[in-house]
Amino acid sequence: MNKETDVSTMNDPHVLDLDHSVGERLPLDVYDADFDRRDSEVTGRASWKFERLQHFRELDNESWDALDRGDWDESLRLLEGMREGLADAIRGEMSRGNPFHRVRVVAEPLTPYLQWELHGLRLQAECGRPTRVVRDEVIHPLEGERPLPEVVVLGGRTLYEVVYTEEGLLDSAVRFTDPEVVQRWEAFIEQLYKGGEDVVSYTDRYVFRLPPPRLAVD
Repeated sequence: MNKETDVSTMNDPHVLDLDHSVGERLPLDVYDADFDRRDSEVTGRASWKFERLQHFRELDNESWDALDRGDWDESLRLLEGMREGLADAIRGEMSRGNPFHRVRVVAEPLTPYLQWELHGLRLQAECGRPTRVVRDEVIHPLEGERPLPEVVVLGGRTLYEVVYTEEGLLDSAVRFTDPEVVQRWEAFIEQLYKGGEDVVSYTDRYVFRLPPPRLAVD
């Protein structure tokens, strides 16, 4: 991983705060439809995703279900089975000139979720959707009592703060379209991306040597 990601230009811990009073809360079904529509309209401009939380819960995901059963080999096999569909989707993004970049914040030792997700992100990267990994201490100076939010920026025009329940389930989103807010976050994610380590390199160097993850039993 690169020695340091420079966030010195954002030395105010509140510079990335998202004021929900100037955003619009979207229930999950509305968010899904709104995202799909706006994403399909993006041409000739990159989109960005910033992932901060270290644990989520997945629904309707056979690979995650296999991990939940303790079958790590089957979980990885099912991830690999997604390759063709992912490649088709990513080719569609690229044909519109809309590459989707992701920054994944990691804290070591990895949570079971993150160990699993990084295998999936590696697969996406191999199919043409780039992801870079950034250590959590890089962004600590910009965080107060709460971690930075999960954010997606579509084509420099729309920002979604993606909201999860305390259990890690996708709940809703808050949409922002103020150009200053969108551009500030887009620049921040791009800066992190430039200083991060490619997810393929990180996974090969660190994640592959880990023992199979085990989810905690409720």
